[in-house]
Amino acid sequence: MSTTRHTPAVPPPAADGRLQLLSTGVVSAVVGFTSSFVLVLTGLRAVGADAHQAVSGLLLLCLANGALAIWLGLRHRLPLSIVWSTPGAALLVAAGRQEGGYRAAVGAFLLAGLLVTVTGLWSRLGRLTAAIPAPLATALLAGVLLPLCLAPVKASVQEPALALPMVAVWALCTRFARRWATLATLATVVVGLLLRHSATATGPATGLLPHLSLTAPAFTPGAVVGIAVPLYVVTMASQNIPGYAVLRHFGHRVPTRPVLVGTGLATTLTSVGGAFMVNLAAITAALVAGPEAHPDRSRRWVASVTAGCCYLLLGLGSGLAAALLSAAPSVLVEAVAGLALLPTLGSALSSAVTAARGREAAVITFVVCASGVTPLGVGAPFWGLLAGLAAHRLLPAPATPPAATAQDTATSANSQDSADTATSATSQDSANSANSANSANSADTANSADGREPGTVAPGAEGSGALTAADDRAGRPVGSG
Repeated sequence: MSTTRHTPAVPPPAADGRLQLLSTGVVSAVVGFTSSFVLVLTGLRAVGADAHQAVSGLLLLCLANGALAIWLGLRHRLPLSIVWSTPGAALLVAAGRQEGGYRAAVGAFLLAGLLVTVTGLWSRLGRLTAAIPAPLATALLAGVLLPLCLAPVKASVQEPALALPMVAVWALCTRFARRWATLATLATVVVGLLLRHSATATGPATGLLPHLSLTAPAFTPGAVVGIAVPLYVVTMASQNIPGYAVLRHFGHRVPTRPVLVGTGLATTLTSVGGAFMVNLAAITAALVAGPEAHPDRSRRWVASVTAGCCYLLLGLGSGLAAALLSAAPSVLVEAVAGLALLPTLGSALSSAVTAARGREAAVITFVVCASGVTPLGVGAPFWGLLAGLAAHRLLPAPATPPAATAQDTATSANSQDSADTATSATSQDSANSANSANSANSADTANSADGREPGTVAPGAEGSGALTAADDRAGRPVGSG
């Protein structure tokens, strides 16, 4: 009698993993927006933008992020996540208001975008940028971030009623829900402001919906070397190059030229509205490019396209975000950004000083950049990079011991083995002598007690094969030598 075996049907994954792709894209966009939009608004205000212009810049950055992520994802079927330059926003805070005001900053944004575009078209410029020593690039980033990361300390003294609860919430969320720490910190600040009845109904604009505010660019030497060049270097070193590395790590072949040309042109075209830099994501790239998005690598582009759609929607909320923050003291807003950037500061400092070679040059870069000095009207980040490059060129490399040859190693090992053998033999002989003397003394004592002559062997003891303590450690019987 034959029996038929029925194999149970395996149910297909729910909607082919579409929910996983969509949720990952949404989380990527929300985390990217909430973790640093405060820094974006703070940076734009620091270089001279008014409330309307800052909201316009945030809106255009969101629109550029979304449009590029959607286009690149559909065009290349790759999880290419596009974001604004968070290190660039921190650089704006450090650079401050330049001669020529906000118009000069807009001109610097435009030039930085053109530099990225040229990098995509001319590979040699990309190689020159990549040739900047990595410790100097990370030290430059750390020097830019330090003033912001000091803001929580200042806010705790100047506004303790608002800052201390914010710091406590940040610490708890960092311990138990790190992904949402920045959002919870911001929510704590908003609640504190509402309780103090300091929030206004109108905010920085006549309505909560954002609107464009275009500014004619101006070009000044101070803004070019104080904002444009450092903004380009920081973005390439801290965003684009690490972003490529993340994508390659997950097995994706990145189209370098389309990404650089696309982000560079987008920055150039939107700079007149306050968009200072858009680039390839580095941190959130791992969310949409890794297995968390989908087990099938060929389908992960859906997550980046979903993130792009979310950025288009989040841009509509930029006016509300600015309105909520307009009632907060400036040091409190900087404190929110500083708490969010503490892990980045720690990582940058660690990377800058890990290798012995170039460590002094990296420290010089960090110190000069963090000083905030502006000689000739040029911001500290430029001088920090210049001083670091000069120190890296002039200071001698740390002395390293010469590499030992195979013959030297063998000779050293043989010498050491001989010395160890001699030492061991000497120690063993001493132990045997001591043991023999002790045994003899014990035997003499026992013989004397038994009435026998010293030096004779007790009956039954000869040939017993007993081991002394030293011989037991050496693994040999008494008298074996």
